[in-house]
Amino acid sequence: MMAQRLNLRAGSKPTAAAHRLALKRCITVRTCATPSPQVELSPMDMTTLGKTDVRVPVMGVGAWSWGDRSGYWGYGREYGKDESSGTYKALMDAGLTFIDTAEVYGFGKSEEFLGEFMAAQRRSQPGSPLPVVASKFAPLPWRFSSDSVVAAARASLARLRLSRMDLYMQHWPGYGPQYFCNDAFLDGLAECQQQGLCRAVGVSNFTADRVRGAVARLGARGVPLASNQVQYSLLYRAPETNGVLEACREAGVTLVAYSPLAQGLLTGKYTPGGPRPSGPRGLLFSESRLRELEPLLGALRAVAEERGKSMTQVALNWVICQGALPIPGAKTEAQLAQLAGALGWRLSEGELAELGAAAARVPPGPGFPVENW
Repeated sequence: MMAQRLNLRAGSKPTAAAHRLALKRCITVRTCATPSPQVELSPMDMTTLGKTDVRVPVMGVGAWSWGDRSGYWGYGREYGKDESSGTYKALMDAGLTFIDTAEVYGFGKSEEFLGEFMAAQRRSQPGSPLPVVASKFAPLPWRFSSDSVVAAARASLARLRLSRMDLYMQHWPGYGPQYFCNDAFLDGLAECQQQGLCRAVGVSNFTADRVRGAVARLGARGVPLASNQVQYSLLYRAPETNGVLEACREAGVTLVAYSPLAQGLLTGKYTPGGPRPSGPRGLLFSESRLRELEPLLGALRAVAEERGKSMTQVALNWVICQGALPIPGAKTEAQLAQLAGALGWRLSEGELAELGAAAARVPPGPGFPVENW
């Protein structure tokens, strides 16, 4: 398959010839357009990424788990490609048409799967609107220049079977030898937009100062910074205190929240003494951690019962009410149905205050170390 020829592995770099060959073999290409989902969301559930023309639902879906080969999410044990395909169809039906992926997810498999799912949609539903696609390049050890960003974008587009994606991001700031290349990476993002490889550009795991610097450098080239994707949830509220949320608001940059359910801790699915996720993710669900979360989970449960919603839906709605755009993951159609119920309503000021007070009484979750680089 095409993605096997372009398989992303540490230490390997797809050649320009491979990029061109894969792009020639793509099924039909498209130019991105404002999504027209089968379920039309209300105006309150649509937004624009930063100061761009990219319209998206106020909640997206993360595809980190699709084809994951690290063992973290249980791919191949608990679910497989068929479940991911069913999830894709369900999210399109539900109007959740903003999908976030990255070249490192599944070492290219997530992008490959998404490309296959979109190709199948083209065949079965010719002319139907495709999702708003976001992907990310990683500042890997062999990447030092703006050209490396452009090459990575072309490789991602080949796996996605697209001529252009909607949003392209730097996955984390460069560190080590790449620390001195961050300006070049931003220049590469600008070149991707100017070459028509993406409609908009963003960053991920950037501090407040880095956000301001990216806004300035991209702005000098006439390219707005659309988004900064960071960890943000009721259990991890660092963006509120480290200046990131404020910097994004000042610059008109959309804060996209990954891990908005704290990787499942806020769903209410896991309780002291009960079953836990298998694999490395289960380490987050220690008995002591589940016990210390009870004040917050109790508050979530109370609001959910009064609202006739699930704890998952309340936790996601809280993020939306902060002006951020959550991108929870979904491995199955059942999980997708849960996520969709977070839209169409908003928590009251009193409920937000109650949940915020409960969150302040529990130890926060761990952050991603690169947030401070």
